[in-house]
Amino acid sequence: MWQSKEDENRKVQFTGGSTYIISLPKKWIFQNQLKKGSYIKLREEEGGLLTIVPPSWAVPKKQDQATIVVVPCIDRDVILRKIVSAYLAGYNSIHIKTEKQPLSSQLRHEMKSFVRRMLVGTEIVTDTSSQLVLQVLWSFPELTIQSALRRMTIITVSMHKDAVLGLTAGNCSLAKEVVLADNEVDRFNLYVTRLLRTSILHPRIKREIGVVSSDECLAYRIVTKYVERIADHAVNIAENVLILKNCTNSDITRKIENLSLEAIKMFDTAMESLFRQDYNAAEKIIESIIKIRELEKEAVATSHFDAENGPTLRMIIESIKRTAEYACDIAEIVLNLTIDTVIT
Repeated sequence: MWQSKEDENRKVQFTGGSTYIISLPKKWIFQNQLKKGSYIKLREEEGGLLTIVPPSWAVPKKQDQATIVVVPCIDRDVILRKIVSAYLAGYNSIHIKTEKQPLSSQLRHEMKSFVRRMLVGTEIVTDTSSQLVLQVLWSFPELTIQSALRRMTIITVSMHKDAVLGLTAGNCSLAKEVVLADNEVDRFNLYVTRLLRTSILHPRIKREIGVVSSDECLAYRIVTKYVERIADHAVNIAENVLILKNCTNSDITRKIENLSLEAIKMFDTAMESLFRQDYNAAEKIIESIIKIRELEKEAVATSHFDAENGPTLRMIIESIKRTAEYACDIAEIVLNLTIDTVIT
């Protein structure tokens, strides 16, 4: 490509009563084998930049179909990981086929169950003993980044509340439901990751999926991971509730409940500050961590009085504290995204 040791200034000219033109460097024209009548592409980038792309720079279009060949004795998890990777990479058609032995009915059942449970917008269009074809059918405007993240947030908040309610009410059924609900958060995490990766390869779809800049893409990717981690901590709480032995100490459960209410409030508010791009709301979330630390100390101190369940209760308290800390991390991302709104 033609390069210059320093930027060149070119004068914008007006011709024909309606057209603005600039001249191109002669050396650049020769190096890219252009001539009179050659077509070039103009691409508008972020911040108003304009990129001139010669034909020789045309990037081969990525194939829309991925093929996964199943060999004898391959582990099921290996196949599932390949399916997820192809989904995240942006392929809209994923073919799983065998060249020798037919796909066992059990393997096909497990793959179909996984796809329906974990991959948003994906349908099974072909199902035979030699081939399974998956087709991603969703279109961008139907479920934007914000919509998917809101759904993840609602599910995660519900999981956290139910996990703690399982403790305070002694309801093991609620705790078990929390563990099962984690798959729903995971599937939306994969969906958002797919969208963001696709937007990197095809910048023009950013606005369609609900983001404006590359900075927002990075921010949403990190936030999505934090939300998934908070859901994992809700599962940790629920699993620890299930192994508690006759926890009847109302003082400790009350203090854990107060800690939980404050942590989940921080998380919910942090996500709203992201959706609303509200710097001041995010700032208040970070200040709230002081109250969390005080409530955590009170809960930990009280847990020592229950010798049998003390270690398990402290693990529950730790997961609640981590939820609040992730809320602060999300709030910090909002501060970075919105700092321009509060400075001059």
